[in-house]
Amino acid sequence: MSHFSARTCGRLSALAVAVLGVSSALAHPGHPDAFGFNDGFAHPFSGLDHLLAMLAVGLWAAQNKRSALWVLPLTFPLMMVAGALLALAGVTLSGVETGIAASVAVLGLLIAFAVRMPVWASAAVVSVFALFHGYAHGSELPHGASALWYGAGFVAATALLHLSGLAIGLVAGQKMAAQAVRVGGIAIAAVGGYLLSGVL
Repeated sequence: MSHFSARTCGRLSALAVAVLGVSSALAHPGHPDAFGFNDGFAHPFSGLDHLLAMLAVGLWAAQNKRSALWVLPLTFPLMMVAGALLALAGVTLSGVETGIAASVAVLGLLIAFAVRMPVWASAAVVSVFALFHGYAHGSELPHGASALWYGAGFVAATALLHLSGLAIGLVAGQKMAAQAVRVGGIAIAAVGGYLLSGVL
């Protein structure tokens, strides 16, 4: 998998640097909408549930390989935006906290057992979880923040976390450390189980 993975890792790293660069530029204090972007970018890092779920999407995509490498990291942010729009439109979505906690537990188990599905099925799983995460982001929009820049911030942070998970998964695959990724999946699932116990 060597040549493809090495080249892919290089591209992912370059993209991650680009995302960070854009983030820094937009988050500059002189930017009129910096408050919204900063809050949005920081939000996925503010809770273990969001952070682990987004890393897990990248890790699982790396395990599935092929088109999943780009389909899953693209599907999650798109559906997350859809969830945020539902929240901003005032639509009620029940069980959001349970859905978020379940996303951490289920994605962790999928990684732990290295489950491979058809791309459409894995995209469907990721889509459902992304809706819950996006709804939470949208409903927690800080008062006075720009919805556009706040949204751009959390999408940028999400992309960065997906890319980090992808890079870790691909590098682990190259170094025959796939078992370590599966152990990481068990740890993620354990955190998800703990979170679930707190909301059920």
